[in-house]
Amino acid sequence: MRGRLPQNRTTMILCQGQVWKQGAEYIRIVRLERLEVEYKSTTSLAGKEGTKIVTSKKDFCRLLKGAHQLQPAKKSDALTC
Repeated sequence: MRGRLPQNRTTMILCQGQVWKQGAEYIRIVRLERLEVEYKSTTSLAGKEGTKIVTSKKDFCRLLKGAHQLQPAKKSDALTC
């Protein structure tokens, strides 16, 4: 069946402002568009220094493979995605 995901795969819901951790790196979504994602890569959550990168949504999802999402500070933020 075309368009259906296999049972062992889940969909990834991206929202602006999400923070993901992959190894020692933190990845925060700065701007989210239909086909493009701008994210900031930092080594700590407290620091404002980091690298801003623009990539396709497909490549960004590949980057997040194996990463885990940090929980939002407010529950209302999770409902606005």
